[in-house]
Amino acid sequence: MKKISLLGATGSIGLQTLDVIKKHPEAFSLFAMAFGQNINKALPIIKEFHPEVVVVGNDTIKQQLQSQFPRLEVISGNKGLEEISTAPEVDVVVNAVMGSIGLQATLKAIEHHKQVALANKETLVTAGHLVMEKAKEHGVELLPVDSEHSAIFQCLNGENKKQLSKLILTASGGSFRDKTREDLIGVTREDALKHPNWNMGAKITIDSATMMNKGLEVIEAHWLFDVPYDQIDVMMHKESVIHSMVEFADNSVIAQLGTPDMRVPIQYALNYPDRLELSGAKRLDLMEIGKLHFAELDQERFPCLKMAYEAGKEGGTMTTVLNAANEAAVQLFLQDRIAFLQIEELIQKTLDAHQSIKWPDLQTILEVDRQTRSQVLSYID
Repeated sequence: MKKISLLGATGSIGLQTLDVIKKHPEAFSLFAMAFGQNINKALPIIKEFHPEVVVVGNDTIKQQLQSQFPRLEVISGNKGLEEISTAPEVDVVVNAVMGSIGLQATLKAIEHHKQVALANKETLVTAGHLVMEKAKEHGVELLPVDSEHSAIFQCLNGENKKQLSKLILTASGGSFRDKTREDLIGVTREDALKHPNWNMGAKITIDSATMMNKGLEVIEAHWLFDVPYDQIDVMMHKESVIHSMVEFADNSVIAQLGTPDMRVPIQYALNYPDRLELSGAKRLDLMEIGKLHFAELDQERFPCLKMAYEAGKEGGTMTTVLNAANEAAVQLFLQDRIAFLQIEELIQKTLDAHQSIKWPDLQTILEVDRQTRSQVLSYID
């Protein structure tokens, strides 16, 4: 049985990870979990899964939990993420927290030779060079949980990576895929949160609508699979049946297909290299679907994707700024403080003002991240 530390237990990926654990009690158990402030979602998880350690966002939440579970070990603050990511009992660390808060916990887990199931985009976007260098140093293979990267990972199994010629990430297009730039003027938060295919958290759903989600995935793919940006393509695929593809030197293309269900890549990462039955999941029926559609993704229509490619090629702290500015701007949009199109305007303005620092260390990355968030807020203040 594998003991799991789950960072971001009350989020969308966290809850679906718990569903996988629940369906396979012979294979997995929840050793520890972390969440921020959503105690209403956390309480039933603690009662059902009985973790030995819980990490929370602040002391107020800690006191509330300890009053209800006096024997439960509760830790407050970011240091707790590192503790449950390095505990001797832990076999797998699932990093499903939102934002760059998950970076240091990932680095610590790698140092302690833990299997890392990575659903936290920001870890590789902000510090890909540090993470992959440390993973290589300690002989740790990062197992991607994103459906697109899991698809590529599966397509590459048993293949000679030197014969790879192109990665092709597929994109549903998000909530506004059929709208023009003019149509986006005045769209609301509620409009943006209506994703046509996937059930995801608010931040990722907004990123999908701006196509920043795909841009961050391009940067992730660059680091995970050591592939130049010029060999990473993005294609619109509205049905979300093909999760991504790999083209090889002989022009062969291998694709991974399935219904849109995040439990598939989660379970694959948890139990790698073996597969388990996914009970209650809808099987892929291509006869029922009938047709699959593909289209070029216009970077002028989706400028966030263009920004991500440019930041990735520039490298250094430019991707840290891209990520932090996006997080800050999306949060402002979700708070109804800016319009939808202002998200990309704020990101571009922040990128334009930044002088990239090549090969930054961890402290530099964290400081640039902090400064970027303050800078975005200063623009609207």
